[in-house]
Amino acid sequence: MLAANWDTKRILIFVAPFALILIGVLIVLLMRKTLRTRFRMNRQLREDPDIKEWLVVFDWSRKILYVPTVAASLAACVLTAVIANDTTHRIIGGVWFATFFMNFLIDEFEMSVKVLLIVVLLAALLTLWLLFMDWLWPFVRFFRHLGIRMSWIGYLLLAAVFSFAIFMSWLRGLFYYVAITPNYINFQTGPTETGEQISREEYSTRVDTGDFLERLMGFGRIIITFADQRRQPMMLLVSHIGKRAASLESIRGVMTVDMYHSTRPADGFTQD
Repeated sequence: MLAANWDTKRILIFVAPFALILIGVLIVLLMRKTLRTRFRMNRQLREDPDIKEWLVVFDWSRKILYVPTVAASLAACVLTAVIANDTTHRIIGGVWFATFFMNFLIDEFEMSVKVLLIVVLLAALLTLWLLFMDWLWPFVRFFRHLGIRMSWIGYLLLAAVFSFAIFMSWLRGLFYYVAITPNYINFQTGPTETGEQISREEYSTRVDTGDFLERLMGFGRIIITFADQRRQPMMLLVSHIGKRAASLESIRGVMTVDMYHSTRPADGFTQD
């Protein structure tokens, strides 16, 4: 009955989202045999009998470091919707702001263990100085009077914004990734077969976990440098860095053994 009163414009607007979803599904179905995602690459390497060690990684956006903020935003959203006390809302807002501020520091500054210890020492000295000057509690009350509070919709919106940025980084990583094997490294740069393959003699890798706070969150960097000096090094922010570093060490071990056997003289022969 309601649909009978709709004009053509309203019907088109109503149908448009469903049409876009249908078009997207058809595109995926048509390209399913040509899509070269990192999951497909993992399966391909796993089924290859000649490859025993491999590693497929992609570069996360630094927004992945804001996962604690997303979790804090969702928790604050639920608590704010359930609890009606204004004072409690201010406490929730303060905890959320502290979490966001710590995430901002992790994202903005690279902190080694040495730098982190210096920061903690300076904070302790500042606290002692304020305590001796009887300014500590006025200093704390200053932050209490900031009165940070937000509606549950605001927390939910912030969680959605950060989650969308993280999801887009993950989605891009499906088609832009690096596959490392003992024989070669493959750079995938598109949804189909577009990519580049480089032999093991033309590149080297190293792991960088110098940022202590990032490492506590399970992240680190894999840096790929090239024998061709005209190519800039590639730096990848990866998750589960401990496991990735162990896999990379295994691949290096296989490469070293293969190179040793390839340069070792055959039995019964000597080299000058």
